[in-house]
Amino acid sequence: MSTLQREPAPSLLWAPRAWIDGRWQDSVLLAIDAQGHWQAVTPGQPCPPQAQVLPGPVLPGLVDAHSHAFQRAFVGLAERRDSAHDDFWSWRDRMYGVALRITPDELQAVATHLYAELLAGGYTQVCEFHYLHHAPDGQPYAEPAAMGLALARAAQATGIGLTLLPVLYERAGFTQPQLRADQRRFATTVADVLALQRALHGAGPRVTAGVAVHSLRAARAESITALAAAFEDGPLHIHVAEQTGEVEDCLAATGCRPIEWLTRHARLGARWHLVHATHATPQEIDAVAATGACVVLCPGTEANLGDGLPDLPRWLAAGVPLSVGSDSQVTRSWPEELRWLEYGQRLLLRQRNVAADPATQPATAARLFDRMLAGGAAAAGFSRWGLLAGARADLLLLDTHDAALAGLPPSHTLDGVIFAAPVRPFSAVMVGGRWVAGGPG
Repeated sequence: MSTLQREPAPSLLWAPRAWIDGRWQDSVLLAIDAQGHWQAVTPGQPCPPQAQVLPGPVLPGLVDAHSHAFQRAFVGLAERRDSAHDDFWSWRDRMYGVALRITPDELQAVATHLYAELLAGGYTQVCEFHYLHHAPDGQPYAEPAAMGLALARAAQATGIGLTLLPVLYERAGFTQPQLRADQRRFATTVADVLALQRALHGAGPRVTAGVAVHSLRAARAESITALAAAFEDGPLHIHVAEQTGEVEDCLAATGCRPIEWLTRHARLGARWHLVHATHATPQEIDAVAATGACVVLCPGTEANLGDGLPDLPRWLAAGVPLSVGSDSQVTRSWPEELRWLEYGQRLLLRQRNVAADPATQPATAARLFDRMLAGGAAAAGFSRWGLLAGARADLLLLDTHDAALAGLPPSHTLDGVIFAAPVRPFSAVMVGGRWVAGGPG
């Protein structure tokens, strides 16, 4: 891909094929309005002379629903074991060493690098689960939102859309009254989170803000309730049931498993996004489905950290909205994340095409992609997303000459994007009606 292009695309595009309503449709005319949204998306149209002709099929961009940008600086630095045991908790202690050192300027540089990679990987919006707030000594910066504003500047530099989620982080664990010394940069109250949300919402083009709770172990029940009551107009994210140790600690402290506790006490609804939810019982999955809450899966990170595998078939069957996230940044493209998601299930169950549904969508890639398309929009706070009128004018231009896609029939292009690895199929990326990576020429 070439570097960022700041010129808007022509207001009228024509694509030979586009992914609309869960299938490929031919001869698609795409009109962009002055605000950078799709004014109309119309299949079956001849190409008018004033339209820019796109040289390949197009997909909507996906939302990266869970990101810790600063952890990009740590990728590749924790792949050795120096003791008898290595797991999520030992990785976390090493990761804190990075969190304690990084400055706002360094965060902006790391995030700018990362966001360009995410665009190349097919994400056009990223949700930042943002808990790195204070100076290295734990004191607030003169500008309390300095670290979040650094992320907003990185998004502006690359052109990606950004949903910032300032995090409530009060304590080190269920039985700990305060944070550990190496968590001092994370400390927030409900009032702090609400102030950060106000400061960061609209902090740049295509920058919005919701809120987040780090986890049940890191926030008091009354604080979670207070935050949810005070912020009702956007997405609310929370880590939950990522690790078996977390489940055991929650049971010991509350008498409930983490997801069970949320479904009983948190008044879950469609704006709630449960990140990971790896260790969920069938009863918990059904309870989440009844609330309308969503789940964010991060297959690359969950594999890297040894978290475990989710019950994907049951989440799908229950109709729970799903999205995908890059989390610790060990993978930075959605085709790789979705491939990991499906292949983990195949290894676990010793079956193929686990995510497919012969009755409604027999293509594994299509079913996964469409579920993540809808769930990701909700995670970022959008009511309209994809190639449809009123949604932001984002798209991915596919390079069908990529070696991994060569020879595939048009009906199987999306299958190839996900399963014909390795593949780098996006020759250009548009966000808000502007080419931000590559170009259609």
